[in-house]
Amino acid sequence: MEARKVMAIFLIILLVGLPATSLANNKADNPNDIGKRKVAQRSLISLQKEIAIGQRYAAQIDRTAHLLKDPVVTEYVNRVEQNIARNSDAKIPITVHIIEDPTINAMTLPGGFIYVNTGLIKTMNKEDELAGVLAHETAHVAIRSWASEMTKQTILQYAMIPLMFTPMSYALYYGVMEAYMNGVPMAFLKFSRDQEKKADFFGIQYLWKAGYDPNGFVEAFGKIIQQYRSVPGSVPSIFMDHPPTGDRIVKAEEEIKELLPKRHRYLVTTSGYVKMRERLAMDMGAMNNLTREKNAPTLRRRNKKGQTGKGRSQGNEKPPVLERRN
Repeated sequence: MEARKVMAIFLIILLVGLPATSLANNKADNPNDIGKRKVAQRSLISLQKEIAIGQRYAAQIDRTAHLLKDPVVTEYVNRVEQNIARNSDAKIPITVHIIEDPTINAMTLPGGFIYVNTGLIKTMNKEDELAGVLAHETAHVAIRSWASEMTKQTILQYAMIPLMFTPMSYALYYGVMEAYMNGVPMAFLKFSRDQEKKADFFGIQYLWKAGYDPNGFVEAFGKIIQQYRSVPGSVPSIFMDHPPTGDRIVKAEEEIKELLPKRHRYLVTTSGYVKMRERLAMDMGAMNNLTREKNAPTLRRRNKKGQTGKGRSQGNEKPPVLERRN
């Protein structure tokens, strides 16, 4: 048992005290090496297990959330994401799902599953702004934020120390995750301040590498701050747990100037993005009209038996006929 405790202390020092990803080492500060770098943080959870857990939670969200069914909007947002993913350090496929929700929110599940709300898309007037948010979420996938957080939480729990010396099964990973989340779905996991800092750092680089104006990242998070201040509570707590404060934005601006080579031209927005947002607005308008129609009062009439029914014919009900007296 003493040997196990010593080994546990060693793992804590290795995985917590000396994180694998450094913002100034391993060529992480050279955007020209994007795609060739090893930026993923150390973890006891294999990449395959992480993907499997992410698939399980993604299926749960897909069953319970109101996903946008418009293929044009969904395809466009995924096209933006694939451009970013190709120009990132991510080693696994990434997909984006859109939730019909007016709040400004985006979240990353383990295994490369990103969810964004329609409210976020409607708030981002330019494509580089939406791409900035997606780049930030892509960075969480690349550095394996979830796996790193779960590893640190696991090895810091004394009760879990004996389990570290035997191979972890999928059921155990899932059980540990549920225990730490206290029954809260994985979608509401909040990353630490250090994880958010790393996601900012790498996300800006991915945005630049994909050809977008990296200042779109700053503008996007500035809009989130403005929205939160003007309408308190409009931004979910998961997104504001480590909000894009002024200091955080200033840091991003400094990194843009110091690390990213200047380009003569950047992609800011496109006519396709404008049309996509217009289509999304039409979708939301149609859905609101449908909701109002369902909740609207209807005229009812009495039949010959004195029963009440809706004014319009239903089922096998025959339309009324005029009768005349003999």
